[in-house]
Amino acid sequence: MIIKANVNMGIRSLLASKQRTLLALLGIVIGIGSVIAMVSVGIIASEHALKQFKEMGTDYIVISKGWGGNFGENAPKITLEQAVELPYRVANILEATPMASSGTNFIYQGQNYSSQIIATLGNFLSINRFKMQEGRYLSDLDVNMNYAVLGSEVVDEMKEKGITKFLGIDIMFRDRLFTVIGILEKTPGGGMKPFSANRSIMIPISTFMRSFEDPEISYILGRVKPGSVASEVAEDIKNYFHLVDPQLEIEIQTAEELIQQQNKQSQLFTLLLGAIGSISLIVGGVGVMNVMLVSVSERKKEIGIRRALGALRRDIQLQFLIESLVLCLIGGLIGLGIGIGASYFLAQHNGWDFMVSKAAILLGIGVSTGVGLFFGYYPARQASMLDPIIALRS
Repeated sequence: MIIKANVNMGIRSLLASKQRTLLALLGIVIGIGSVIAMVSVGIIASEHALKQFKEMGTDYIVISKGWGGNFGENAPKITLEQAVELPYRVANILEATPMASSGTNFIYQGQNYSSQIIATLGNFLSINRFKMQEGRYLSDLDVNMNYAVLGSEVVDEMKEKGITKFLGIDIMFRDRLFTVIGILEKTPGGGMKPFSANRSIMIPISTFMRSFEDPEISYILGRVKPGSVASEVAEDIKNYFHLVDPQLEIEIQTAEELIQQQNKQSQLFTLLLGAIGSISLIVGGVGVMNVMLVSVSERKKEIGIRRALGALRRDIQLQFLIESLVLCLIGGLIGLGIGIGASYFLAQHNGWDFMVSKAAILLGIGVSTGVGLFFGYYPARQASMLDPIIALRS
């Protein structure tokens, strides 16, 4: 009953001085809203990044040549034979495909187009979980054949220049004609893939190794068997390459390790955003304290009468604490709505999946309560410490 009476009294007091209350509310709304918006955006962005990794699969692995060791013509390289033998020599590798790449321009009907050349085997499509929009992908039977598969962005650029037919056409790069046999469906960006399939032309790796100067395997892409431990798989791969070429240094990236790193970075990013937003929250809390101090100075006579009628100091302190708490909770709820609305707008603008985090809601209510108690304590204590006689005289 006492708490209910104090809440009603606090609401009446806040309504009696609407302008001051509105200014204090504005500070709390901006503070809570900015914290909620920043934390929510951090969580949504993190979930979007993790979603890209998970869509790619946690069993994805990328192997590349390390930066250590010798350089120049005599430097050790990953060979096509080593890459093809990998699944047979390392038990936990389900399948693997070598990949070579080179930047180039190609010509069709006198027009120049920029793209990246990706040389692969037939299992490149299944390992990366890509789909064909039209035609077929390269086959392991297309040895030394001048066949090409176009990425979606390459096709879009050609369409802008009036090209409508793609299958069967001959494009020229590196003074050689390549026949287009398929078009790749648009693939999502991001993740740990060391290439952009949308902006690329895929050709048989045997053709690349035969036709290009100084060809080299850039990466080996693979899938590990279910239940495999990422660190153990990486160690087995390094042991294999050390046996076939002791001077060759290998770097290995696994999706599982990158997801763990992404989680840690996301948590730090969210904390940083929350800390930046907290600055405006402190400003709002100071405004609440000022409003409460003014309220105490204006209501000295009321405090004196309550003390004279038997109210204890803790009753006076509780009354003003509840008033501060009511003010901050109202501002916190409004700020929570604005913060969630702002995060929804940013998510829609960036094409992210919107989600309302329970942590953000609990944070909004919890921070509002904390600000009300922390910044309301000093004015409440000042009110409770007033001498009843001096308060009545005022």
